[in-house]
Amino acid sequence: MVSADFLVIGSGIAGLTFALKAAEHGSVAILCKREMQEGNTLYAQGGIASVTNPEDSFASHVTDTLQAGAGLCDPAAVNFVIERGPLAIKNLVANGTNFDKIDASSNYDLAKEGGHSRRRILHSGDSTGAEIEHNLVTCAQAKHPIRVFEHHVAIDLILDKASGEVSGAYALSVENQRVETFAAKITVLATGGAGKVYKYTSNSDVATGDGIAMAHRAGAEIRNMEFFQFHPTVLYHPQEKSFLITEAMRGEGAKLITLAGERFMPGYHPLAELAPRDVVARAIDAEMKKNGDDYVLLDITHQPADFIRRRFPTIYSRLLELGIDITEEAIPVVPAAHYCCGGIVSDLKGRTTLPRLYAIGECACTGLHGANRLASNSLLEALVLGDAAATDAVEQLPLVITNDDPPNWNDLETSVSSEEVLVSHSWDEVRMLMWNLVGIVRSNKRLKYAKRRIDLVNEEVKNYYWNYRITPDLIELRNIITVADLIIGAAIERKESIGLHYNSDYSGTQSMKFHKTSQPNC
Repeated sequence: MVSADFLVIGSGIAGLTFALKAAEHGSVAILCKREMQEGNTLYAQGGIASVTNPEDSFASHVTDTLQAGAGLCDPAAVNFVIERGPLAIKNLVANGTNFDKIDASSNYDLAKEGGHSRRRILHSGDSTGAEIEHNLVTCAQAKHPIRVFEHHVAIDLILDKASGEVSGAYALSVENQRVETFAAKITVLATGGAGKVYKYTSNSDVATGDGIAMAHRAGAEIRNMEFFQFHPTVLYHPQEKSFLITEAMRGEGAKLITLAGERFMPGYHPLAELAPRDVVARAIDAEMKKNGDDYVLLDITHQPADFIRRRFPTIYSRLLELGIDITEEAIPVVPAAHYCCGGIVSDLKGRTTLPRLYAIGECACTGLHGANRLASNSLLEALVLGDAAATDAVEQLPLVITNDDPPNWNDLETSVSSEEVLVSHSWDEVRMLMWNLVGIVRSNKRLKYAKRRIDLVNEEVKNYYWNYRITPDLIELRNIITVADLIIGAAIERKESIGLHYNSDYSGTQSMKFHKTSQPNC
């Protein structure tokens, strides 16, 4: 058994921000599904939205966030995160993160993305997430009280039988093929997103909604799962399954056109290519279906070649390897599952509805995003809430009274399966079902069918799970089924189209009766 004051499950920007601050006051164990740096933070291209320009204001950033959230943001959460943004950026820079500046000046080279009324996106080329993640990983590795357990797949939270409090988690060591017990006074879920619930996604392969599923099974409150954001522009190419084309490219003037060469976004929204993501994704989906095309094109060739190579070096280099010179030709793109706006209900201290359990980052639902996330607000939220949660957890640590050590994992009545094909088949079935029936455009009929199918698959996997030794694929399958069920349940309950939830049976018939946060009915 491994014991620590703080157990952090996940090693992205939220988890590492928490760990670095908490390590000043106690021991920290970090569980990583794969290598420490692997996760959605690493692949975040665009940047962090924050008010650093004197011509910008908190009020403007707040207004943009509330408008993108379609009336379902929690104003207190929006103000909390945005007002603490500049200090969070300052701390990140002090720890060694570099953001692009204008020439040799001290002014940041701020970008603009969809839904923003000002240039306020701090970035490091088009690989901002990698810059942040590499820096935080380096800092964490140098911090003595932090122990990192790579290739450990979290299975379930441990609930203390006497108090009902969370006292740690079980995790499968991939190397040893053994389930290990991690006991902690404070447990933090920072597991990131759930894009792998869908067939097509911009997310890392580790984004299987683990924290949300674990919290739900333990009895934590989950909210707003119907609001899943689809990024409008992911590369369409047989050799690259999830390469994101940052929204910042549209912020620099890139235009969306059909294969016939017709620009279409001005016909869908006054902001055209800079409309909120849900609008752009639905527009692309509609154009593809109307024209029978598999993708649309994103064209930035009107910009000078030197500017394109300098501003988007990662995208330029990778696409050039694939035979696409973005200085001379348009990029084939399609929408793909990107960001989960719902999740584990947590307050502005990171506390969930379960004692001694915190949730931060994409797996948490603070109320910041509402029905649709404003571009580049996610890294900001992870920074601010990671810090706020660590502050609160450190204060709570002396008050925690632990009982007996949690029991070890018991798998004596299970056997090794010779039917792993059942796991892989169910993986494919769930993800395709979600893409076809619970995707960008939904309907009551599709959702009811999806619910019936997910119930059947869920029952089959439950029986399999309790009879055979667990594997990483089985753990993740169990989690994506749970998250899929939560999304479907919440989508069925919402009798309107709003934000990221677009139901063709309610298009144009939004009713304020349903304009409230939701809890999945499942």
